[in-house]
Amino acid sequence: MPPRTTSVPTRIALIGLGNDFRHDDGVGWAVIDELRKRATQRPLPLEAELNTCNGDPGLLIALWQEADLAVVVDAAHAQPDDPGRVIRLEVDGRRNGHPSPTEPHGPVLREGIELSRALGRMPRRLVVYAVQGANSSLGHGLSPVVASKVGLVAMSIEEELLGLTGAVE
Repeated sequence: MPPRTTSVPTRIALIGLGNDFRHDDGVGWAVIDELRKRATQRPLPLEAELNTCNGDPGLLIALWQEADLAVVVDAAHAQPDDPGRVIRLEVDGRRNGHPSPTEPHGPVLREGIELSRALGRMPRRLVVYAVQGANSSLGHGLSPVVASKVGLVAMSIEEELLGLTGAVE
């Protein structure tokens, strides 16, 4: 019988992008905090690293470079307004050029993606969870509609990781 091989990623970067001093812009940080809390009951894969990024594209690139999988959680501000709407996108790391209309349009994330592509430092796979915010003014705390999505996004990320680490070829 041939030896079994797993398709488990060797490095997983989970990144909360944003600023917790601008209300709903802190949703990425809140999801990372929720994942840390939940990990005491349901541990994440050992390959998973939990980090936050305050909007520095260079730091974002450093956090996801050489990752087999990077999952970024960010606030989205789009028209028409639909606060609390969660969008999951997979970004094609191999393609050069500008992001397509289906890719995230946050300036930090867009700049990080474009620069990573140019430098050849994109993760093998990039997944973005964007939560549309209701309030990006100065201050602490998420709006109720965005706060209600934190657990849902954390659970979706856990399930995505479970699917990866449970897969055996």
